Amino acid sequence: MQVSVAYAEPDHQEWIEFEAPEGITAQAAVEMSGIMDKFPDLTLEGKKLGIFGKPVKADQVLREGDRVEIYRPLKADPKKARTRKRKQEGEGEGDPAGGGEEGAQGAPDSGE
Repeated sequence: MQVSVAYAEPDHQEWIEFEAPEGITAQAAVEMSGIMDKFPDLTLEGKKLGIFGKPVKADQVLREGDRVEIYRPLKADPKKARTRKRKQEGEGEGDPAGGGEEGAQGAPDSGE
């Protein structure tokens, strides 16, 4: 059956399609794909796997056409990162919510 394995780092992405035996698990597909040869520092320890964006256990049996994805751990909590980014973008621009400064709300000038 045809399956694929995908992994991405910021500067390098790979998606490998190959023929796998029926009953292969997500972890076995990663190992069989050869993707770990393309990323010498990649280990499955501490990594989560998914199929088409949905987390699965390493022993999940694959179906025809499945794409196994290897997920890297997050470096920062997404909510905290968005909050930090908003604060940085707002520095030096007055109140980012538009409190009090003329034109600070970001609405286009209506010409009136």
